[in-house]
Amino acid sequence: MRSVPGRVLFLGTGTSHGVPMIGCTCSVCRSNDPRDKRLRPSIYLDIPSHAKLLVDTSPDLRQQALVHELTRVDAVLFTHRHADHILGLDELRRFNAIQGGAIPCYANAETWDTLRQTFSYIFDGATRLGGSIPEIEPHEISGPFTCGGVHVVPVPVWHGLMPVLGFRFGNVAYLTDCNRLDDRAWALVDGVDTLIIDALRDRPHSTHFSLKEALEVIARIKPRRAFTTHMTHDLGHEATSARLPAGVELAYDGLVLDVSVAVE
Repeated sequence: MRSVPGRVLFLGTGTSHGVPMIGCTCSVCRSNDPRDKRLRPSIYLDIPSHAKLLVDTSPDLRQQALVHELTRVDAVLFTHRHADHILGLDELRRFNAIQGGAIPCYANAETWDTLRQTFSYIFDGATRLGGSIPEIEPHEISGPFTCGGVHVVPVPVWHGLMPVLGFRFGNVAYLTDCNRLDDRAWALVDGVDTLIIDALRDRPHSTHFSLKEALEVIARIKPRRAFTTHMTHDLGHEATSARLPAGVELAYDGLVLDVSVAVE
């Protein structure tokens, strides 16, 4: 195993509603600060020497790809089965056409069950015209794996009562949609340099870390730097940033981080 340079691009840092929320006139939803515009949660990991990996296919994937001029997806990793993380799957059709082949997709068994129900037309075996359905190669996650030469460590976390996967890629870990780390997870994120973690809002929530709870996790893991994601309109970027401890920042759509990624 060795480390190579990579970049994490935040495609979306909002909740399932996104920010601004439909019909909301709060100061954050009406903000002129572009960092307060949050599409549904997703990141894009670009390792120039190896692969370009997409974590989750949000309902905003088409818009995200156009804004950031994405032209390639070598693999998709799914954290879990909720709508704001899977409903953009059909947009992979365009990447199939550009790349000329199927795209490997990785998820746990529960997520595959939901994907097969939600996108039954992909899996029913019916004959259709080329390009009318996404071409994917399903892979079930059962432990650490390699895709495009990139070493991926699944990190078990809890989204209320739902088991969810975070992912560690070398020195960066991405833990979205969670309110508790599984007991096994702490060792898997030990020594991480860059931590990206769910921080929904200030008020407690039954399935997400509050900002205070996320800060407590960050203090325990002790990364060199940490970024919060999956944020509601309760957390205005400028005002919230002013009260964060050193080394912790709110992520925002379009933010790019330089990281080191483990490859084989």
